[in-house]
Order: sequence, then structure tokens, then C-alpha cells
Amino acid sequence: MKVTDSPAELLELLRHRDPEACARCVQEHWDGLYRLALRILKDPQEAEDTVQETFLNAFRNIDTFQGRSSIGTWLFRIAYNTALMRLRKTHRETVSVEGSDSGDGEGEPLELFDFSNLPEEEVLNREVQDQIQAAIQDAPSNLRTVFALREVEGLSTAETAEVLGLSEEAVKTRLHRGRLWLRQRLSRYFAERERLAGDKPNGAR
Repeated sequence: MKVTDSPAELLELLRHRDPEACARCVQEHWDGLYRLALRILKDPQEAEDTVQETFLNAFRNIDTFQGRSSIGTWLFRIAYNTALMRLRKTHRETVSVEGSDSGDGEGEPLELFDFSNLPEEEVLNREVQDQIQAAIQDAPSNLRTVFALREVEGLSTAETAEVLGLSEEAVKTRLHRGRLWLRQRLSRYFAERERLAGDKPNGAR
């Protein structure tokens, strides 16, 4: 049977364990689920195992999915919970992944370099992108997960809240703190770049 673009029809095919529909679901959502799991677990093999387990659980329990959210949001929720269980088993993080909203980036960072008006070619620079990804990965876990879902995976505030089991207000608060944390971390990098550029002799590249 041909896989349709209609979410309702796709869901119906998944409930009938249609191979093509299952393959398409995996293809469409694997990368995003893997990125989320990797940000939580920081281990490529653990992240890959988490995604595989996510799809196995999803297809096994597809009849319990009532369609109140998108399939993608539902899969993110399963992947998130699966990653947390793996994280707790390995005791890699002693602090709760989605702990209190107190602390973790409250207040405006000091002495920030304003990189918001950088030329597009600077923002797209591979070195800059690597710095951004490294900064996101080093952020406190409760901020990192929200930031990744909203800014990297493009989920809405409501979808992110559903995935993480938070209120929308908590998601907004953590996203704000995550942006401040990222801005503070990257400020040091861009300030150093500007300093080094200023130290170069005229005409030097």
C-alpha cells in the first residue's frame, strides 16, 4: 500500500504494521531522535540503542497512541524517557536531568560580546558552528534538552512541554536561561576572535 502524506492515514498504516509506513517513520524521525538522545547521554552507541528501543516500543504500542499530538512529538517523548532510564542506570549524571528551575543561568551574563549582528558568512563558518554545538552540549542538562528541542529540532513550546512533561511556562523559562547560558559561553569565543583580529598587522589574513 502506498504511504500517504496524511498523518491520520499514516497512523492507520502504522497500526496495521505496514512495512513501508514503518520504514518511512524511521527515516523521517531517526536523526532528530538520535540528536536528542546524544545530547542527554553523550555516548553515540547509547544514543543509537536508545533510538532503536524507541521505535521498537513505539511500533509495539502504536495502538495506545491516540493522536492528540503528532507522531513526532510522541516519539520524542518515548526517546526522552528511554534516554533518561539509560542515564540513570549508568549513573553518568548525579543531578536530576530535569531538576529545579532555580539557578542554572539566572541573571544576565556580564561583559557579553554582541555577536547578534555578525555577517551570515561568519555564522555559517564551520568553526563557529562547532563552537555553538560544543556550547550547547556543555550546557546544564535541563537547559540543554529544552534548547535542543526548541531551537535545533524546531518543536513548539507546547510540543516541548509535552515531551518533557513540563508546563509551557517552565519551557519558556528554561529556553530563556539556555539562550543566556549559550550567549555567555560564546561571548568568550567571539571576544577572543575579535582581539586576535585586532592584533593582526594591516593587510594580514
